[in-house]
Amino acid sequence: MPHNKNLKGVGSKEQRMYEHIKGSAEKSGKYGGRAKEVAARTVMKLHKEKGHQRGD
Repeated sequence: MPHNKNLKGVGSKEQRMYEHIKGSAEKSGKYGGRAKEVAARTVMKLHKEKGHQRGD
């Protein structure tokens, strides 16, 4: 699956998580056209909860 958008300030593991969440949200249709936004917000929330700084 090609990466069409990289999240700034996250590692490769979190980038893969973003792609997975985005794909699941698009497939389910639950969030309409907001799948990318929901995935990005979810990953960034987890990133911050783990105490990571941008780029970690």
